Amino acid sequence: MEFRVLELFSGIGGMHYAFNASSITGTIVAAMDINTHANAVYAHNYPNTQVCNNNIQSLTPRKIDQMNVNMILMSPPCQPHTRVGNRLDIADNRSDALQHICDILPQCQGIHYILMENVKGFEVSEAHNQYIEALQAAGYQWREFILSPTQFGIPNSRHRYYCLARKKDFNFPGEQILLELPQDCDVPPILFNEIKIHDILEPDDMIGENYSLPEKILSKRVWLMDIVTPEAKKTMCFTKAYTHYSEGTGSIYTSLAKEEVDLIFTKVKEIEVSEGSQDLSLELLKSLKLRYFTPREVSRLMSFPDTFSFPPETTNRQKYRLLGNSINVRVVSLLIKILCS
Repeated sequence: MEFRVLELFSGIGGMHYAFNASSITGTIVAAMDINTHANAVYAHNYPNTQVCNNNIQSLTPRKIDQMNVNMILMSPPCQPHTRVGNRLDIADNRSDALQHICDILPQCQGIHYILMENVKGFEVSEAHNQYIEALQAAGYQWREFILSPTQFGIPNSRHRYYCLARKKDFNFPGEQILLELPQDCDVPPILFNEIKIHDILEPDDMIGENYSLPEKILSKRVWLMDIVTPEAKKTMCFTKAYTHYSEGTGSIYTSLAKEEVDLIFTKVKEIEVSEGSQDLSLELLKSLKLRYFTPREVSRLMSFPDTFSFPPETTNRQKYRLLGNSINVRVVSLLIKILCS
């Protein structure tokens, strides 16, 4: 079967890259999102794909039928299910679009395959209950997962909820949410080399001073930050607030070895305990050579290929925000293989 795909909440095109990486035969017929910056990035990388700057709630079963699509790939807004978004669930108007899809799904007879991604925590929401009820009403079989790229040798922790749904049954059980890929599915064994941080870095001569941590952050917030070294095998989940908030938005990088980092922090603590010079403490922290990961490095951690790029007019802040809202291409590509097997 040749798959014809409608990509909803399409962002910067992560699902498109994942579909291509899966090697499944098919075409992305159209992509839809209301974020104009994301749509510009999508069109920049996929100029031949129809990118619709439309509200998802404008979709009707008739419009979907007219597209002649048989698969939907989607990543609805996660903010209604996050701490930062106050976990308002279906009371958050950003949930309205997914509720609309739930309403029309039973009428979309031509859609045989659906992959949906969302934040971990979606699985305990009312929105989740409504989505599963819609799948059941429309005659789908489904399997649910919570997975992280670290399970596949990618040094980035990004636990996400995934739901695969299709009209034919799966050949592996799904009574509960799966925390790893099934051994008895039709996808060949996953072979990968474990990537380390030094594998995704840009050359030093391409890293501008603007990526260095400011002195204010060094002196006041560095203790809250996750610092990784070249040999590290894990980074924190990068969010859209990366570089603007210090805690819990993503890791920072030092070219020093872990032993050197630990020694410097020990000396800084000794200075603070003895009420020594703040200037000396700051100089020691500067010697860590801490910097933010570049947008290119973050995109590599999210498994985007180096062919992916941003339009020249995209600011760094926009790049981080758009990447923080996207998916891990490698993980989703594996799930697409399972969905289509």
